[in-house]
Amino acid sequence: MLKIKNNILEKELTYDNTVVLKYHIEYPTIIINNNKVGEFKFNTYNESLALKLKKRAENELYNDSVELYKFNKENGYPQRMYEVYRKYEITLNSGHILSLYTDEYIYTGGAHGNTVRASQTWNFRFNKTIELYELYRGNPYFILDILKSISKQISQNPEIYFEDACNLMINTFNPKSFYLTPNGVVIYFQHYDIAPYSSGIPTFLITNRN
Repeated sequence: MLKIKNNILEKELTYDNTVVLKYHIEYPTIIINNNKVGEFKFNTYNESLALKLKKRAENELYNDSVELYKFNKENGYPQRMYEVYRKYEITLNSGHILSLYTDEYIYTGGAHGNTVRASQTWNFRFNKTIELYELYRGNPYFILDILKSISKQISQNPEIYFEDACNLMINTFNPKSFYLTPNGVVIYFQHYDIAPYSSGIPTFLITNRN
């Protein structure tokens, strides 16, 4: 098992003596005892993602939040503070395999913010990330099998999905949207892909990899 350190970037940005945006960005780094190429690549990659979001928060989103502040003040509307929140979850840390997902939540006013999920699975034996097809090398029809499994799971709780969820699932399926757990592969979809916002981010455990 790899030893993981949690890193946090956070700040409150002000305008006119008022906090108009705050961000809290978490990202992992592997504590490296030796000069290991894969672990270094992992650390560099995840730090770059965090710094990219930090830069966006302090520039583009901050400028937008100032404009919203000015507009609301001029029109007597309640002030809405922008929020940027990024967290990650390690879903598998075993041997030379590390899998995780990140959720980036951005609130820019309105009823609720928007969360975008991304994931990464690393094989440190080969110092690279794993693609979904690599988990199903013996099955050329693995995507079809995955879609059938998801369709079956949707049919078990249809009320939490859109009526045409199965068709939407086919259109929005992304082979990069997966992560590993001790119980199998998890496929996920973004908000509004196949279900309303209130249903959260839809996830589906695929246990059969034959």
